[in-house]
Amino acid sequence: MQWLDADDLLAPDKIALQMEAAGHFGPRKLLSCGFGKFLYRASRARFRATPLWENLSPAEWLVRKMGLDLHMQTATWLTSRELTEAAGPWNTELLGDDDGEYFCRVLLQSDGVEFVPDAKVYYRAAGVGSLSYIGVSDRKRDAQWRSMLLHIKYLRSLEDSSRSRAACVSYLQNWSVFFYPDRTDLIRQVSELAASLGGEIHPPRFSWKYAWIESAMGPEVANRAQILARSLRWRCVSAWDKAAWRVEQWDGSRRSA
Repeated sequence: MQWLDADDLLAPDKIALQMEAAGHFGPRKLLSCGFGKFLYRASRARFRATPLWENLSPAEWLVRKMGLDLHMQTATWLTSRELTEAAGPWNTELLGDDDGEYFCRVLLQSDGVEFVPDAKVYYRAAGVGSLSYIGVSDRKRDAQWRSMLLHIKYLRSLEDSSRSRAACVSYLQNWSVFFYPDRTDLIRQVSELAASLGGEIHPPRFSWKYAWIESAMGPEVANRAQILARSLRWRCVSAWDKAAWRVEQWDGSRRSA
């Protein structure tokens, strides 16, 4: 089973290389590979290895993902039908991170991850236009919190140790920024859960560019200014890359004419 978003690309030999690797294992081995991000020009994709780009047990994979704030792009996986059916259907109630939650369940049913280094996926970064972009949407924040609770449940079902609990606290700390400052109900729940795991959550701090806004007008305004600035920056970078892509397309057409 190959999952693929409409705007992502697979290297021509991606599936073939993973199928070759699959022949050395049973159907419960989960196959992954590296991915490179791009906007419009796939030739500019950057492949940057992370600690998830290795052969790992399910527990070790989740500890690294949650403790180091990492992820594996959806299309990198190749999953046997047996493993897919054992994991169950996608959770359609999650407005974001539904792929992350789903592959947690796939991991739980697997015999571990086999990383195939020569297989490649080209991941088109969507920025603020992504379905997983949270912003200030309360529906997406609630859905993200549900996904976080499930992630923690899944990891602790595999390993409930001091290191797994520490990874859960780090995970809560890294993602609590999306709830700050106006979702005090979720921030309270995050803090209570972290305390039960033996940790503590610290309020996110604004960089110097927005700290003065926080001092003058409060954290809510500073947070919205930060989100707006990131959105504008993303749109500028995306527009520039799209223009460069169009120039390359025009030049290629002119040379072949």
